[in-house]
Amino acid sequence: MIRFLVRGFAAVIMLGAFALGPGHALAQVTPGDFITWQNASKVKELVSPGVYQRIEHGMSMKIEKTERIEWPPPYQEATEKYSGQVRLSPDHRSLIGYVAGEPFPIIDANDPYAADKVIWNEVFRPISTDDYDLRFFDCDTVYWGRNKSFFEIYDTEIGHYAGYNEVGRTEVEPIPIDPDFKRTNRYYLALLYPVLSPATDRGAGILKFRFANPNRDDDVWSWTPGARRIRRLNYDIMDSASGAQAYDPNHYEAWSGKPEDYDFRFLGEKTMLAAVDVHHGRDPRCPTDGGASHCPDAWQMRHMYVIEARPRAGREASPLYSREIIYIDSEADFPMYVDMYDREGRLFKNYTSWMNYADRAERGSRIAIYPFKREFQVGSSTTDLQGGLSSVCYHPALNAPSRDSWFINMGAVDRNWFTPEAMARAAEGGHALGGD
Repeated sequence: MIRFLVRGFAAVIMLGAFALGPGHALAQVTPGDFITWQNASKVKELVSPGVYQRIEHGMSMKIEKTERIEWPPPYQEATEKYSGQVRLSPDHRSLIGYVAGEPFPIIDANDPYAADKVIWNEVFRPISTDDYDLRFFDCDTVYWGRNKSFFEIYDTEIGHYAGYNEVGRTEVEPIPIDPDFKRTNRYYLALLYPVLSPATDRGAGILKFRFANPNRDDDVWSWTPGARRIRRLNYDIMDSASGAQAYDPNHYEAWSGKPEDYDFRFLGEKTMLAAVDVHHGRDPRCPTDGGASHCPDAWQMRHMYVIEARPRAGREASPLYSREIIYIDSEADFPMYVDMYDREGRLFKNYTSWMNYADRAERGSRIAIYPFKREFQVGSSTTDLQGGLSSVCYHPALNAPSRDSWFINMGAVDRNWFTPEAMARAAEGGHALGGD
């Protein structure tokens, strides 16, 4: 098994990367502790500044014992088979020789390109390698506040949030690369459609293609109910939230910018708290912060990589964020939280993930069940820390009609879903449609 031998070695290499690292942190909390705003100082060094503000505004945490997150066996096998041939391009922006699995199992803090390698591991992470379809989820937009009553400003319900990988496939044919990749150069397709509510936005959607060409922007389309037509979007707006909510397209899944458009810096590794296994499917609405997060929920001490991302000069006309600090779980390769800083360098937004590690997304699932455990993102929240507006999403919705919601690497979607025409058909039908 490459993975745990390598990761153990990497952890030893990087112990010096954070001078104030794990030695002090581990003594602050123990399993069974319950963290609220009243004792938040116990975890100030164990979370990002953005997450700490969440706690100060009412989010609570249940501290639980750390558990190992195993990779799905097909992903592990692909890593062992292909990782030895992967390297960064001469300009260190792109991958060469990647087929499937984790590109860089060994992360050395002394490597000047450690940050780039961690980010590419995040891009081709084990949570989903082939396809995924999250059916019927919703997002509440509220203003946060300690012990504030829940008051919903805006509610959005979505039929599908789905993705399809053309490269790095490990469980569903075609494996490991879809032949379409050689024709189109697309390696990742994503969609969010149709909006089911509110009625004013019904049918709206967004579709994105990402290309292996490092100099080509993502192709992005939207369908808007007012115009009743498909519109090509300017790539520069991908960091901008729309409507009365805090999410933007580059942060639907924590951090999903195009790596070649950023300069990365490895800030080190640190033992920190993260919600990698909340033990259930439908995350609770937090009763003590106005419903701006998921709580009370289970948090564990985790080994995290801390990466700074700055927009590469010339890639965006006027980037919204001057920098982002991304906290990536080293086993799951998933960003557990992201702090975003405005153009003046002030902390602006925080994105936080809540995950479930099990053989199914929800205990009541009857169809989407796996022969091994895997990670599912069951909740997320983006909060404007300056204004207090928070959009918190439930994966699936609290009132979802089925407990089978996450379909990962099951062939639930194919390339036919990822066309402007399919998005338009779904919009016109007012229902979740895809393909032919």
